[in-house]
Amino acid sequence: MHAAKAAQASSAVDEYVTPGGYELEKILNRGSVAYTHVNEVWPNVYIGDEQTAKDKYQLKRLGITHILNAAEGTWNNVDTGAGYYSDMDIVYYGVVAEDVPTFDLSQYFFSAARFIEKTLTNPQNKLLVHCVMGRSRSATLFLAYLMICENMTVVDAIEHVKKRRRIIPNWGFLKQLRELDMHLLEERKY
Repeated sequence: MHAAKAAQASSAVDEYVTPGGYELEKILNRGSVAYTHVNEVWPNVYIGDEQTAKDKYQLKRLGITHILNAAEGTWNNVDTGAGYYSDMDIVYYGVVAEDVPTFDLSQYFFSAARFIEKTLTNPQNKLLVHCVMGRSRSATLFLAYLMICENMTVVDAIEHVKKRRRIIPNWGFLKQLRELDMHLLEERKY
C-alpha cells in the first residue's frame, strides 16, 4: 500500500513540468483578489506596500515583529531602514532591489527565505514582507520562500498567494522563479 502511494507521489512529481513565463502570467491573472495595502498570505506573514511599512500604528495593530523590506534604499525605493523602526521592537532585514526585469532578485532568494524561516520558528512573531506596491519584489521573495522552505512548486506558490493578495511579479522575476523551480525539482529527485 505505502509503496503504491510513494510511486504515485513520485510519478506526480515526475509529471510536473515548470510552466513557461506566459503560462505563469496567465495563472497570475486568473481569478485574483482586489488590490489592498496589506494582506495576510500565510500564517503570521503579511505582504504589504510602502504605506503599510511606514504606518507604525498599523504595524503595532497587526503585531508585526519582523520586517523584510524588498525595496531598501533611497532611489525609487522605500527608504525606511532599521533606524526607522528604532523606537519599535522590530527585527529588520533589507534587500536593495530594483523592480526591473533585468535585476537579479534571485541572489536574495535563499537569504530572504532563511530570514522568513527563522522568523516563523517562533509562533509569536509576525512578519511584514513589503516593497513599494507589495506586488512584485516582495511577492517574488515570498514565493521563493514557499518554494525553498515549504517545498511548493512555482505554480502552487502562486496559486496560494494570489488567493490572498493581488501579486504581479515582473517577467524577469517570473523567469528567475521558473529557474528556481527547475533547480529545486532537480534537487528533489535525488
